[in-house]
Amino acid sequence: MGQYSSTHCHGGPKQHRHHRSALPNHHRSTSSQSDFFSLINSDEDESTISSILLNQDYTDNLPNECLALIFQSLSSGDRKKCSLVCRRWLLIEGQSRHRLALNAKSDILPFIPTIFSRFDSVTKLALRCDRKSVSINDDALTLISLRCSNLIRLKLRGCRDVTDVGMSAFAKNCNNLKKFSCGSCMFGAKGMNALLDYCSTLEELSVKRLRGINDGFAADPIGPGVAGSSLKSICLKELYNGQCFAPLIIGSKNLKTLKLLRCLGDWDRLFETIGSNMENHVAEIHLERLQISDTGLMAISNCPKLEILHLVKTPECTDVGVVAVARKCKLLRKLHIDGWRTNRIGDEGLVAIAENSSNLKELVLIGLNPTSTSLLTIASNCQKLERLALCGSDSIGDPEVSCIATKCMALKKLCIKGCEVTDEGIKSFAWGCPNLVKIKVKKCKNVTGDVADWLRARRRSLAVNLDVGEIDIEPVDGSASDGGALEEAVEFQHTATTLPIIGATDIPSTSNAGRSLSSRPWFGVFGGRSLVACTIRRWSNGNGDSSELMNIVNKS
Repeated sequence: MGQYSSTHCHGGPKQHRHHRSALPNHHRSTSSQSDFFSLINSDEDESTISSILLNQDYTDNLPNECLALIFQSLSSGDRKKCSLVCRRWLLIEGQSRHRLALNAKSDILPFIPTIFSRFDSVTKLALRCDRKSVSINDDALTLISLRCSNLIRLKLRGCRDVTDVGMSAFAKNCNNLKKFSCGSCMFGAKGMNALLDYCSTLEELSVKRLRGINDGFAADPIGPGVAGSSLKSICLKELYNGQCFAPLIIGSKNLKTLKLLRCLGDWDRLFETIGSNMENHVAEIHLERLQISDTGLMAISNCPKLEILHLVKTPECTDVGVVAVARKCKLLRKLHIDGWRTNRIGDEGLVAIAENSSNLKELVLIGLNPTSTSLLTIASNCQKLERLALCGSDSIGDPEVSCIATKCMALKKLCIKGCEVTDEGIKSFAWGCPNLVKIKVKKCKNVTGDVADWLRARRRSLAVNLDVGEIDIEPVDGSASDGGALEEAVEFQHTATTLPIIGATDIPSTSNAGRSLSSRPWFGVFGGRSLVACTIRRWSNGNGDSSELMNIVNKS
């Protein structure tokens, strides 16, 4: 097993360091200093003194807590290399590792006790298995739950042999869980209900392609259980029978974030129930390729605390629903609309947004055709607008872009993709938008490469990203889950935590490859910090100074 070999090597030649005197660190430090000064006062030559200095390990005087902080700043690969240096480093590295990712194949079962004896402080665990391998089963998951009773985060990917029985046992043993995520698993409603019944502190739930609930209307309803009072975020993605989660969504009284991405079925009724609850706290809603109409949007407008709305490829939504949201949701600060080139959302909805959303800071319009009327209203009324993306529009040309440059005083980041602008429109940003720090222009066939150099020469502080190649090769896509035009547009930064994988450096994705052709019309189209160990070696050998150590510690 890769897990076993990578986490339990003791490095034979290195072990001689532990035959030193078992004195406390400060005694060894005093002894080393006295030996050094005695050498200075003796007649030993410089080569002898230099050899002693080079062979001295300064990390011996470093407290375990400081060494653990340094390890936490390293990448997973560098941490594994450092753990082979000596027994002390092996022990500290294992005890200080709070995040762990394992290749969750079935043959890991015999090594689970050994792995979690070393990594006994793990609170965040990821178990991933590729589709070509046999995954861990209920026995393995139960054993892991017994060894990791303090677990607060669990991510399951491709663990197809885990059933309701294993999930129930896990939930009983790890009832302090705060975040749970699963994808391409086979357990069903009973296992999910067990999780919600035992984990009273669960805050975030993410479910993707859960095969066990694909039983049509025969699937049992899910939730809310005891987790209904603690859940703050629910994400459902690519579910065939996602409506069975309706009791959970409705019963989560403190729910703030709801994401429904590419889930089949009619969702209007769910939002009507949510909107009728006068005490709802929903502040963020993401809807992508969902069957929802203006009826659902009108229900969403009854969420008075709504601040973020993503409306991506929902062809049944029109200006009527957008106007309703704009007039009632006065706290809206982020709005993403991908109209999918259906022309059902236009000036009427955008003008209503502009007139009612004075707190709007981020606006992404994809596949819409706004005119100068709505853009002028947005530029004039949304004085706090900092990030704007206009993608795949046939109606946006030089006059509209010049209006943005003249009116949007707070704008910091701008993306224009697949629009009818020319060099003259781009040149207007040489003087407009005084707070603009970055502009990105992509796949605009009438914009040439010369305008980028012209703009940089006149506004040196502005980052200009111009792509004039490969015009119209790929369609404009605003998919919230696949990246799409938004991330290319204004590069809104997000943090992505990468867990160290023990014994598996490259785990194939279980998301798209090998999916049945029958599901493609619905789902198929949706598409470390490198502080290397040599830094420690350099510092240990006396070639660095204390500032290097502080930099390492501060980055942990």
